[in-house]
Amino acid sequence: MNMKPDASPLSPAAHFVAAVFATIITVGIFSSLTELFLRNGRPLERWAAAERACATQVYVSEREACMRQWAALQRPLRLASKRGI
Repeated sequence: MNMKPDASPLSPAAHFVAAVFATIITVGIFSSLTELFLRNGRPLERWAAAERACATQVYVSEREACMRQWAALQRPLRLASKRGI
């Protein structure tokens, strides 16, 4: 059986260029994911603080309502701009 490779082997420079492009793409994906998670001011941190603040509530429905109310009170108030609403 005669086995010939279909494609010629890539040079080390081509491997290096492919690795550089893969690194650039990976860094771009990770940085956009990080920005997405941090854009709204760490929402999981606020949710954990709301859980601690409402830990005295016995019933789950009351605790969830307390957490929603606490989280709503902690949000920064946005005022209308001078140009209009």
